[in-house]
Amino acid sequence: MKTDVSIGLLGLGTVGCGVVKLIRQHQEELVHQLGYEVKVKRILVRDIEKDRDIEIDPASITLNPDDILNDPEIDVVVEVMGGVNEARQYIIKALENKKHVVTANKDLIALYGPELQELAWKNQCDLLYEASVGGGIPIIRGLTDGLVSDRIQKVMGIVNGTTNFILTKMMDEGVSYEEALRDAQALGFAEADPTADVEGLDAARKMAILARLAFYTNVKLEDVEVGGITNLSSEDLHYGKTLGYTMKLIGVAECQDEQIEVCVQPTFVAQNHPLASVKNEFNAVYINGEAIGEAMFYGPGAGSMPTATAVVSDVVAAIKNMQLGVNGRNLRGPRFERKLMPLDQRYGQFYIRLHLKDQVGAFSKITSAFSALDISFKRILQTPDKRDELAEIIIVTHKVSLDRFQKVLLQLNEMPVVKEVNSYYLVEGEA
Repeated sequence: MKTDVSIGLLGLGTVGCGVVKLIRQHQEELVHQLGYEVKVKRILVRDIEKDRDIEIDPASITLNPDDILNDPEIDVVVEVMGGVNEARQYIIKALENKKHVVTANKDLIALYGPELQELAWKNQCDLLYEASVGGGIPIIRGLTDGLVSDRIQKVMGIVNGTTNFILTKMMDEGVSYEEALRDAQALGFAEADPTADVEGLDAARKMAILARLAFYTNVKLEDVEVGGITNLSSEDLHYGKTLGYTMKLIGVAECQDEQIEVCVQPTFVAQNHPLASVKNEFNAVYINGEAIGEAMFYGPGAGSMPTATAVVSDVVAAIKNMQLGVNGRNLRGPRFERKLMPLDQRYGQFYIRLHLKDQVGAFSKITSAFSALDISFKRILQTPDKRDELAEIIIVTHKVSLDRFQKVLLQLNEMPVVKEVNSYYLVEGEA
């Protein structure tokens, strides 16, 4: 009679070590929940000699992935090695060998999730990836289980802890982007090459995953419009704070009439909005459903133990499904054809900062351009400019369609009275 479940672990980095620690430390709880011992039988590493902050039996370590993927005694393969191509091949082989797969790999799931999900269904295996979005926050299980009876209209949130830490430092302490990035790297919140985080790519991958689950359609990574935080100016952050906003890198996925919009953009969030209070490396995802209304998931979005907690929770779910004989049966293909929302149906408020030539009638000319496109002003701030011949104008619009806003931007850039359009950002909430 089977008395234990064997795990094969692909990768022994920060998260992999966390997984081993949790399984060891929580063995009594796991036995109580499952009736089985859970054992990490084999671990794939790239460097056997590497120093790690955990003791591992040398006999369990291997450099050969086939020692895990072809081992009939291993029931669940946990992939925490990162990367895309190699990890994808290992997961494909694991599923073909009827092994359940748990992964924390957001890059892989964003790019190949539907393909791997179909393969898992064909082989009656689980493919679980709670840790791919939000670290220890159970947002994926919240969408697929907790809110499965609702009809989700919008998912919006802070899903990248690195950028949130940087923006918190810039907004609250007034430090430069460069200094805030150095602090994030020193604390381990940012990689030596932070491009994926600060350019919004990491958040885009997570939003693609959330949009698929929320709206039952195969959103592609290239469907996500992406903007980063590297070009934010201290002037805009100052004016935003003056107007009652704080800057966040916000991911938005919205569905109307089976048409979807997914984007990641620096956004001015009203200081009384729940997302404005999410500081430092923490993440939060705000969900709007027809039945539930508004709900927010909040917690640590990264780190060894929070992410490992999500991984081990998926391992437990796979084992429970094994006991019930229902592995892979909860996987469903897309319900709706993928349709992107056209620009004239996408609405938002916008912050815009520009420099006008200080001459009679200049402001009247730009207001006429906005008025002709039926764009009204919610807030206007005029500040003195060091250059006497210019006037600096900051405008927050009421809600406007994206196509009309883009049209007015084109007109402003062509006007002789406009010296330059310095910046523009989305605005969320009522300041």
